[in-house]
Amino acid sequence: MELYRLEQFIGGWFLGNFSPTLETSSQMEVGLKRYPKGAVEPIHHQLVSTEYTLIVSGRCRIGSHILEPDDILCIPPMEAADFEALEDVVLVAIKTPSLSADKVLGQPS
Repeated sequence: MELYRLEQFIGGWFLGNFSPTLETSSQMEVGLKRYPKGAVEPIHHQLVSTEYTLIVSGRCRIGSHILEPDDILCIPPMEAADFEALEDVVLVAIKTPSLSADKVLGQPS
């Protein structure tokens, strides 16, 4: 057994095709993200990857969806969304496949 702490990784991402990681994988990336109330992320989309977001605690808005604990949102490639934490939020984000240059700011053209 080996013990790790989430703070050993960058931005909560601990599995995927990047470093540091627990296991390098081009198939998917997994992260635990924490956002304080009021945090925002600009509108963006993935070119190839599908993103799955599981809300663990708190409430947030992703695109036009208000999400709460146990909600899972699937965002397919080329679908843009922004993010706003309506409360302190903890979420699990999964992207498949794990591609380093796949995130693009703005709407797809």
